[in-house]
Formats: sequence, C-alpha cells, structure tokens
Amino acid sequence: MNTLAIRTPEGIQFSLPLAGPFSRLLALAIDLATIEAISEILQKIIAPLAIFGADLPGALQIVGFFTIYIIYASLTEWLWRGQTLGKRVMGLRVVDARGLRLEPSQVIVRNLMRFLDGLPLLYLVGGIACVLNRHRQRLGDIAAGTVVVRTPRLDQPDLTQVLGGKYNSLAAQRHLAARLRQKVAPETGRVALEALLRRDDLDPAARLEVFAALADYFRALVPYPPEVVEQISDEQYTRNVVEILYLRADPRASVKGPEPWSIAPSG
Repeated sequence: MNTLAIRTPEGIQFSLPLAGPFSRLLALAIDLATIEAISEILQKIIAPLAIFGADLPGALQIVGFFTIYIIYASLTEWLWRGQTLGKRVMGLRVVDARGLRLEPSQVIVRNLMRFLDGLPLLYLVGGIACVLNRHRQRLGDIAAGTVVVRTPRLDQPDLTQVLGGKYNSLAAQRHLAARLRQKVAPETGRVALEALLRRDDLDPAARLEVFAALADYFRALVPYPPEVVEQISDEQYTRNVVEILYLRADPRASVKGPEPWSIAPSG
C-alpha cells in the first residue's frame, strides 16, 4: 500500500502518501551529516580531557553523538511538526497514524527506539520492518503509533470558488479585521479554508458542527459589535473571516490574491 487512509469523526476520508524507504534513507543521511557536524564541534570541546586518559574523549564523543542524535531528532520533529532537517529537505513528515495531533511522547518514543532500529548496523532492523509493514513503519513508528508521509507541495486553490460575491461586513470594520489577521494562526486559517473547500464532502450534520465550532472560535478571538454580525450564519461568518485572512481587507475589492499567508501548507 502506498497510502494511509484516515477517516475523521466528521465523516471525511482522506489519504496520505506514505514515504518510501529510499527517500527516508536520504533524509537520514542528511540528518546524520548534520549531527556529525555538531559532533565535530563537541569533539574539539572535549579534546582537552585527554589529559585524564586517552580513551576518555573517545568514549564521551560516542555517548555525545547518540545524545545529540536523540535530542536533535526529538526537538526538530516537535518544533517543526514532524520534520527534521533531512525530512524537510526530502518533503517528508512524521504524523500520527490515526490522523491526530502528534504528541511529544510519540516523538520521544520513536526516537528512543532508533537504537533498536539501527541494529546491527545501517538501520537493518528498521529497514526490514519498513519493507514488511504495510504502512512502512519501522519499530519506532509502530511503538509510537506514527507513520512517515510525503508532503508534496499543493497547488493553490482558486479562492473565487469559496470567497467573494457577497458584501463582507466583517472586513468593513478595518481595525477588527486587522486584529483578526494578527491573532489567527496560519494553521487555523488553513483549517477554515480547507473546511470551505471540502464543505460538499461533509455530512449535513457534521458541516453544521464544523462551521459552528470555527465561527465560535473566531467570535471569541475578536468580538464584533452585535449589529455587525447579526443574521450571519456560522458558515458565512467563517467565510468572511477566511476572506479577511487571505484577501485584501476592502469588502468591495476584487480578488487580488492571497494576503498575508501562502495558501499552500508550508513544508
């Protein structure tokens, strides 16, 4: 199987393209080169300790290498949402196998298991596990409940499909619209845009719940005067907010392109 199929509680089913062993190997090589460069700096720092014994610097360097490896991999995968430098270059990402948010415990477990996956050398155990597992998981992925997927750059959608065509009363309040652009995280904006693009794929009940949750979040984030937002449905409220985030603030302006974020998810 080349994809991981995930079905959300809202009834949406989507597939994630699984990363192949070759691309994962190249990402690993980049990460190892990065760690080796850091280890070289460490080696120079601990070199003076040779006065306490010729073998001490070498032992400390071996321990330091694996320590740096675990810290580097865990920290980058957590801060970069499932990516190390190598995965970032190769367009790969670690995700939860159920489609949920990647937790710190999962990142730590999968990286601690590298010692077992790396046995006896050159990630032989981990490589065999990837080949035999239908989701291409090494032992660390199985233990942590994660998979590694490819993240190809997406084409920017045509915003005229979901935005524009109606007067945007939220955008007319320029100071509040500016505050929305300041407070809404790009990830949240992409979720709202994705909900609008996929609205026809949602069950009617799930659609109401999704847009109610999004609209309530935006209302609480930046409150508007009651006379501005009255008689606006949850879906239209979300649509107006997304238009503010991705298009120019003037409610009468034509579609001129995304502003201030890139529409495609960042790698």
